[in-house]
Amino acid sequence: MGGSTPGAGHAPSNGQPVRLSVPDGRWLVFTTVLGSAMALLDSTVVNVALPHIGLDLGADLPVLQWTVNAYMLTLAGLILLGGALGDRFGRRRVFVIGVVWFALASLACGLAPNAGVLIAARAFQGIGGALLTPGSLALIQSVIHPDDRARAIGLWSGFGGIGAAIGPFLGGWLVDGPGWRWVFFINVPLAAVCVPVALRHVPETRDPQARGRFDIPGAVLAAAALALVTYALIAAPQKGASPAVVVPGVAGLVLGAVFIVVERRLREPMLPLSIFASRQFSAVNVVTLCVYAAFGGFFFLSVLDLQVVVGYSALAAGTALLPTTTLMLLLSARSGELGKRIGPRIPLTLGPLLCAAGMLLMTRAGEGAVYWRDILPALLVLGLGMVVVVAPLTATVLASVDVARAGLASGVNNAAARAAGLVAVAALPLLAGMGPEAYRSADAFSSTFRRAMPICAGVLVLGAILAWRTVRSDALEQAGAEVGAEPERAGAAVPAQGAEAAEAAEAAEGVARAAGPPCRPECAYHCGVSAPPLDPGERRPRT
Repeated sequence: MGGSTPGAGHAPSNGQPVRLSVPDGRWLVFTTVLGSAMALLDSTVVNVALPHIGLDLGADLPVLQWTVNAYMLTLAGLILLGGALGDRFGRRRVFVIGVVWFALASLACGLAPNAGVLIAARAFQGIGGALLTPGSLALIQSVIHPDDRARAIGLWSGFGGIGAAIGPFLGGWLVDGPGWRWVFFINVPLAAVCVPVALRHVPETRDPQARGRFDIPGAVLAAAALALVTYALIAAPQKGASPAVVVPGVAGLVLGAVFIVVERRLREPMLPLSIFASRQFSAVNVVTLCVYAAFGGFFFLSVLDLQVVVGYSALAAGTALLPTTTLMLLLSARSGELGKRIGPRIPLTLGPLLCAAGMLLMTRAGEGAVYWRDILPALLVLGLGMVVVVAPLTATVLASVDVARAGLASGVNNAAARAAGLVAVAALPLLAGMGPEAYRSADAFSSTFRRAMPICAGVLVLGAILAWRTVRSDALEQAGAEVGAEPERAGAAVPAQGAEAAEAAEAAEGVARAAGPPCRPECAYHCGVSAPPLDPGERRPRT
């Protein structure tokens, strides 16, 4: 085993896999569930608190957008780097640092005297999330004995799903009770329990093959590009096509292009572009962008609509959304099995269409709406659509690459989904004509909400069309390596030209996939609405 973190207490250090039946195995599952729950809850409960945050701080709609997006920005931009840091310096060490960082940033959020401090603290909170999120399941994969790993992951996934289901309810209860600041304060006692348990009972693990420099330029460029584009989209309703909007927007696009150039030239980039040599992987990630952009926009606006227009309390609004996450918790495993039997093409087409129908039905959630008649049917249809699409989507991502790159593929897909939600929260109010003060008026917000839902539905329909035209029905039967092979190896394998090259590539892809073992997502129940479950791929025994 590699060097352990100083102050590791009595964490096991004999280098042997830990059985789930012993106390240290159970403590490991407990602390990883607790740590990941902090980040998971924060991605759901904060939305419920937004109207109260705005009223208490005297903030307009752009501040509410930044309250969500500052967190998503740093999380999406740095999550790949967070996983690499854990592999190099120790997964427990980086996980613990992430939990402490997240808790301190949460404390700053809860104490924020104004909107500027809150937004800055949310950005720091996202950094903590990027450090702790990749390490949660990776610790289970690398420490728990292979014979117990499936059960341990099932426990982690099931409790994570329960956390996702109760998140909006918990957020509403806190907002209506002690106040919105407790949405952030609650992370502090969770961290106070999580850290000592991790230091005492979780052994340190790292990847002995992790070498080379970290791609700091790539991480900075990705985050800066997202930040500038997000700023331009949020500022546009107030400032129009002024230099204050156009310049940051163009600069963000330019930095995005520079990011691609830098990643292409680095020997060990954060995002190896060769992984996109898999046409199936590329196609499924485009579908992911469509699906999670719509989800991000829907959950941001619908919680506001339920409180501002329908007149629900924060608790009632959070409780109203329970059907979607409850359906995912109960049925996602069966959806994954169905996808394996019939192939992913139909679920990835039908699921977004069901979600689109649910969002169109949600336009009935106006003043005087009756929950069981106007809101519940929309959430049930939406929840069923999410059940149908999320688990097969994740499975198809992992099945589109070589097993050795499953962790990278999951990280890329997770980051893509978070970036899509980030852009949607920034762009949707602009596209729907939502002014800075819209959320203060039931009439103004209701009319723009009814314009926003068809936009979300249209993005989902686009995703369904792309899935039908690009996703193979046999993608889950032939697992793993339509690989993002290294360019030189790919070129050597396909020397032909033009049409012959395409035919040779297709043949090589099929043979490679058939030769590899199946690659399946470990998180059958842990299907958050903000991003697909993050799977680290297969881990070697701890060293």
